[in-house]
Amino acid sequence: MNKLVIANLLHRPLRSIISVLAVAIEVVMILSIVGIFMGMLNDQKQRTNGVGADLVVLPSNASFMNGMSGAPMPIKFTEVFRRMPHVTVAAPVITNFSMGSSVEVLWGIEYQSYSAMKPFKFLSGGPFEGPYDVIVDDIFARSQHGYKVGDSISILNHSFRICGIVESGRGGRKLIPVDTMGDLIGSTGRASVIYLKADNPANFGLITNEIHATKGLGDYKVDTMEDIVSLYTPSKFPGFDLALNVVISIAVIVGFLVIFQTMYTAVLERTREIGILKSMGASKGTIITVVLRETAVLAVAGVIVGVIATFGVRELLAIRFPTFTVQLTPEWVGKGALIAFGGALCGSLYPAWMAARKDPIDALAYE
Repeated sequence: MNKLVIANLLHRPLRSIISVLAVAIEVVMILSIVGIFMGMLNDQKQRTNGVGADLVVLPSNASFMNGMSGAPMPIKFTEVFRRMPHVTVAAPVITNFSMGSSVEVLWGIEYQSYSAMKPFKFLSGGPFEGPYDVIVDDIFARSQHGYKVGDSISILNHSFRICGIVESGRGGRKLIPVDTMGDLIGSTGRASVIYLKADNPANFGLITNEIHATKGLGDYKVDTMEDIVSLYTPSKFPGFDLALNVVISIAVIVGFLVIFQTMYTAVLERTREIGILKSMGASKGTIITVVLRETAVLAVAGVIVGVIATFGVRELLAIRFPTFTVQLTPEWVGKGALIAFGGALCGSLYPAWMAARKDPIDALAYE
């Protein structure tokens, strides 16, 4: 039976190759969309956690997602926080979602307070020297242009000089003075969030209570960085699960239809062969097994090609977009493989059932 299965697949090599590619495309679609989403999510999570703060103060209606809430908070509140007994550092930050030459979140920082939370590790250059200086991380600096200290880059349609290159993981990939950012986006004297550093983790509750007891700050949200970072999950991001389910559904339908057509056509072409098998005593279960075996071989080959192709896509994206992260986890590689394999088998069920129902006399008389 195994020889028969292989012979049937090799009899129509082009059709078999197309079926394998259909399953492979299904796997690539699933793993690519998951890898892109999870890569972006975990990269943002890591960089947010790398700020070095203990607490985050946000307006009551602000989103925890960087760059999505504008700059609604007066920077002058920073001085109020700095006077609180258990706050050692208060750093105002503006985050701005930009869709210029690339989609990114720009960060405006007050250098001294931001660095006081967790000192920068400069690989070259140093702090801001002027209002139109920018600090970039090493990943951005290694991008296709190969930036170095002294080079100029465009941010919000203004030219900025790279004054320093730091290790990645400090919030944004591009950091400019908070006052400059406020002027450029029309939010002078305002901030998106204010990060706080406490003298002791045991005093987080005391700081929160003091902030809420301060006039004008009662409605502000105070979250720990641990709580903020824990929110970076797919279920917390609008549209993530929907987009993922839509892509998976489309991929499964494509794989299902191609396998269905392949096996349906194969069964029609092999009517006489099926008649011979049944006349030799082959049961309905045996006939169904032959069709499913062929499908399984095509599906396994497609899954292998798809997984390899997905890793190739990741490498190509890493070369073309160095600041872009695509994360492929063993869990999702396994899920993608199972989804594609299951969809292919489902596509062959009706052709297998149709083959098993053929009357051997009619099949042998088939021309």
